[in-house]
Amino acid sequence: MTIQKTLSYHIKQAFKELYKSEIEAVEFQATRKDFEGDITVVTFPMLRVVKMNPVQLGTSLGSYLVENVEEVKDFNVVKGFLNIVIADSYYLNYFNAVKEEETFGYVSPKENDTAVMVEYSSPNTNKPLHLGHIRNNLLGYSVSEILKASGKKVYKTQIINDRGIHICKSMLAWQRYGKNETPESTGLKGDKLVGNYYVKFDQEYKREIENLVSQGIPQDDAKKQAPILLAAQEMLRKWEAGDTETVELWKTMNQWVYDGFETTYTNLGVDFDCYYYESDTYLLGKEFVAEGLKSGVFFRKDDDSVWCDLTADGLDEKIVLRADGTAVYMTQDIGTAIQRIKDYPDIGGMVYTVGNEQDYHFKVLFLILKKLGFDWAKNLYHLSYGMVDLPSGKMKSREGTVVDADDLIVEMTSTAQEISQDLGKLEGYDKDEKQSIYGTIGLGALKYYILKVDPKKRILFDPKESVDFHGNTGPFIQYTYARIQAILRKANFDTSIMISEISLHEKEKELIKQLQLFPEIIQNAAQNHSPALIANFAYDLVKEFNSFYQNVSILGAQNQEEKIFRVQLSKLVASTINNAFSLLGINVPERM
Repeated sequence: MTIQKTLSYHIKQAFKELYKSEIEAVEFQATRKDFEGDITVVTFPMLRVVKMNPVQLGTSLGSYLVENVEEVKDFNVVKGFLNIVIADSYYLNYFNAVKEEETFGYVSPKENDTAVMVEYSSPNTNKPLHLGHIRNNLLGYSVSEILKASGKKVYKTQIINDRGIHICKSMLAWQRYGKNETPESTGLKGDKLVGNYYVKFDQEYKREIENLVSQGIPQDDAKKQAPILLAAQEMLRKWEAGDTETVELWKTMNQWVYDGFETTYTNLGVDFDCYYYESDTYLLGKEFVAEGLKSGVFFRKDDDSVWCDLTADGLDEKIVLRADGTAVYMTQDIGTAIQRIKDYPDIGGMVYTVGNEQDYHFKVLFLILKKLGFDWAKNLYHLSYGMVDLPSGKMKSREGTVVDADDLIVEMTSTAQEISQDLGKLEGYDKDEKQSIYGTIGLGALKYYILKVDPKKRILFDPKESVDFHGNTGPFIQYTYARIQAILRKANFDTSIMISEISLHEKEKELIKQLQLFPEIIQNAAQNHSPALIANFAYDLVKEFNSFYQNVSILGAQNQEEKIFRVQLSKLVASTINNAFSLLGINVPERM
């Protein structure tokens, strides 16, 4: 039981015994630094129940707690605030109860609990992953891990957009200009090779538009009449008709991209439990439109198109079937959601990690699924996030000005190397050790910089600023972890002895208080789908440890009991940093 629950119970008892009254809740807050105490009770709301002076009420309650609660050592009252001093024994008992938990703060899933499916990444197969995809992948992966740590069973998935005009553009350009190039013959990752031909298509398309405009054709007409675009549209028709040659080329080039993606996912440290492909799902959903027509969820217009009227819900009318009977993206998303529940019957909810430009789409999707009568639709969540910008401006895929994910990972490693060398951080390490640590620091810096920001906020990403060994950065936290490991290696004495009676230094107590927050932080992060809460907890923990480290001697403590306890405390801090960072997908180096 937390100290808040213990105090709350006894304060309610006090009201019954002292004032013959009852209160519903007790309000707590952190004690201000300039007052003595560990936790503060706000008495003002209680004055509605008991009409008395707030100082008198605080004094009365404080005296009751000292007499009846062994965890309460002392108290003081400042105006209407009851500052409670908690006995050292409480913190020691708590610490001893959790210090050996390898996954301190985590909750194991219950046997029959429903699962959550988290969708993220979901790229197109016409280009490599870029910086925007990195934020998507890091958010989706981290939220999945946080949900697991909160006690949920989780399936990680993505839907790969492997069909449509975009891939046909790359296929056509490769056919015309590729000279049978392959990833093997060029030494390029397959996604990069296919992406190059997407850029090539755009270059040729623009050239043809200019040529048509020079012949007197209006710009808008020229865009529609460009021969290369018409050829790509014809290729898409052939694919949809099952033309053997077109389908084989589509399979070949998509496989190049899948192989390239897997390399990037491995380097980024994210994974998936299952995959969905748009080429398999684009026909899903039509049967549910037919059922929805019968039940009145949808209606048919005069041109035979089918719509859902959401105006009564504050939204617009939304088309779900075109006049020719073909599906739109909304139809496909309805069908895919239902298919996932069929594939994984234990799913009770889904999280869609998609940029905020799709906010309206998901409002509509979730509402339609509710109207269709699916109970799990109330547990759908759009993990909406802001875009990632660079100091140089916005990225454009078709113009080849995106920040490639693989290139950024390499750049982060190089930036970590440059800054580490300037600071002399890794002197005395061999070449392989250094390279491994540079990679850990660089990737950790990238992930932390992106995940410490609330998902809804836009990010201006600066690689050099992210690799800083001071302030709220990944390397700063990693360095503190490595520092603790160095302390543990020097502790050449038995640290397994339980210390149950010791007078705690104020800095030790503050550190245990910070550690106590971790289980609740995980639950809050899961509820809010926000890795930023975990990231900023880790930073606060590290700040608290560094204050402890600067004010209290660990290995030079006056007696052996103090020395053992402080090593044990440092070890739990390191373990908690590791646990927090693992939820963000970040590794921690044993040495730095």
